Amino acid sequence: MMAVARRITVLTGAGVSAASGVHRFAPPVVGRGVGGREAGGHEADGAAVAWRSWLDDPMWTAEPNAAHRALAELERAGRVRALLTQNVDGLHQRAGSSAVELHGSAARVVCVDCGAGAATSWALAEVRAGAGEPRCPLCGGALRPATVAFGEPLADDVLRVARAAALDCDAVLAAGTSLTVEPGASLVGLAVRAGAALVVCNLTPTPYDDVAAAVVREPVEESLPVLVAVPVVASGPIRTWGDPSTW
Repeated sequence: MMAVARRITVLTGAGVSAASGVHRFAPPVVGRGVGGREAGGHEADGAAVAWRSWLDDPMWTAEPNAAHRALAELERAGRVRALLTQNVDGLHQRAGSSAVELHGSAARVVCVDCGAGAATSWALAEVRAGAGEPRCPLCGGALRPATVAFGEPLADDVLRVARAAALDCDAVLAAGTSLTVEPGASLVGLAVRAGAALVVCNLTPTPYDDVAAAVVREPVEESLPVLVAVPVVASGPIRTWGDPSTW
């Protein structure tokens, strides 16, 4: 499958970052009226406790692993249509990939009142300095990670880019994802219905295994470098549903 795949849309999940020590994303809980600034006592506030617990998150010291580096190499070879990731840790970018972050980025925070953004590193520095719960430097509002929380919709522009990539590829490589989180998982089904071949690389079964052209049950940090190293033997034009000449 990899020998003939030349325009690949990649979808990655938490399994890709597991070998880097990042197993889950647990952002600080923010909300109105929970020991807010007017009430004083930030240190007893649930949000402040959550922010302090985030200081030592493995995400901040994690390094890209072989899976991240393999996908970056695949992009450098000109074979990646888009890399769509459900991860928020930024490890794909640090490895050299141009990732589309479906669920946002933990590297940024946003004010729930005025919408102003700031670097998470600044917010954590405020916590280390004793601020308890960091506050927006512009309006004093509560800050939250610039990520998509459970139940929240994806940004419209991000979803449009992701759907376009699903329709304009000859193969989909789903790596380190259970393919149960929506709407990311449905992108795989969209690509398959549009004629793309699906390769699933995940330790556990997924709902899309039955429609996959190939399923690999090995750690992605072991399987992806091997798959990426497969030389391309296909030639000629690539025809996908995203190509208007095929309509």
